[in-house]
Amino acid sequence: MEKFINHRFFLVGFTFLTFSSGNGFEVEKSGLFMPNVHPNLPEMLLCSPMRINFNKEYYIVGFEPKASMDKIHHMVLYGCTKPGSNKPLWSCDDDANSVIKDDDLDNTPPCESGAQFLYAWARNATTLQLPPEVGFKVGGNSSIQYLVLQLHYSSNNHSSVDSSEHSGLVLHVTQQPMRKLAGQFAMGAGGEVHPHSTARWESACEIKENKTFHPFAFRVHTHRLGTVVRGYLVKTDDKGKHHWTLIGKKDPQKPHMFYPVNNNVSVSNGDTVAARCSYRSNRNNITVAGGNNDDEMCLFYMMYYVDEGAPLNMRYCFTKGPPSYYWDSELNNIPADASTPE
Repeated sequence: MEKFINHRFFLVGFTFLTFSSGNGFEVEKSGLFMPNVHPNLPEMLLCSPMRINFNKEYYIVGFEPKASMDKIHHMVLYGCTKPGSNKPLWSCDDDANSVIKDDDLDNTPPCESGAQFLYAWARNATTLQLPPEVGFKVGGNSSIQYLVLQLHYSSNNHSSVDSSEHSGLVLHVTQQPMRKLAGQFAMGAGGEVHPHSTARWESACEIKENKTFHPFAFRVHTHRLGTVVRGYLVKTDDKGKHHWTLIGKKDPQKPHMFYPVNNNVSVSNGDTVAARCSYRSNRNNITVAGGNNDDEMCLFYMMYYVDEGAPLNMRYCFTKGPPSYYWDSELNNIPADASTPE
């Protein structure tokens, strides 16, 4: 197999191992790791890029994390048309107030253009293999010309100046064209959790593209106060009544890996996808949305495939959450089990 990385633009450490997928084609393992970083400040959020070989199209068919929650709060792999920086390492926080940064590093987003979520990890999640004939198309004439690895380092574990950190991912990659192209859709919300109370942060978006997609895996993410995260497909009948089907439900204190969907569904133009995060707080202070470990987040990721053509152009659905937004402002027939806090 021709090498996945174009060495003229190579910026991070890697290894190669070629093996048979069991489906009659070769798969290459390519490592994408942090380049000798020294995260000696709390809550550091760092990025490092890889330039994909632009002469060939490749398909990512698996993700093998090499990280520990003792050091890493979360890890995200972005696909970019152009990265946020051409340097081997930079600070890549979107919120200037949410983490402490190293003044010696640039602070820019993970991607300058064409940002796409490809994979996310937290809480010691394990390897993810995509279904047969499904892959993320990268390189060649695709919109993904770079991969950017983003790591959020924990606040309670900092490397000394004498040690370096190499967490990252091993990607399973093939040149065999995949019949079903993979994509990812992220739903999220902001809000507040008041002291000694429960809260729900909700988001919902109508799909407005003439495509049908099939979620096959989901992943949830909150911080310490989250009790359960749910994602739904919502279809509307001729009388305006909404019919809900659970896509996925998970305790966010479990490993933040991609799990198989609870129900196999097909999402089409005009359908709505919705997510809800539930929280319980015993704190004496208000908890707000943010990137720090003591803040909260609400995320529901759907990994999906399309039978033909490109994945969705729409990739995100975010709302401000309470008190600005609740489901019942636009949705009806909300299932009773969606309101249980566990």
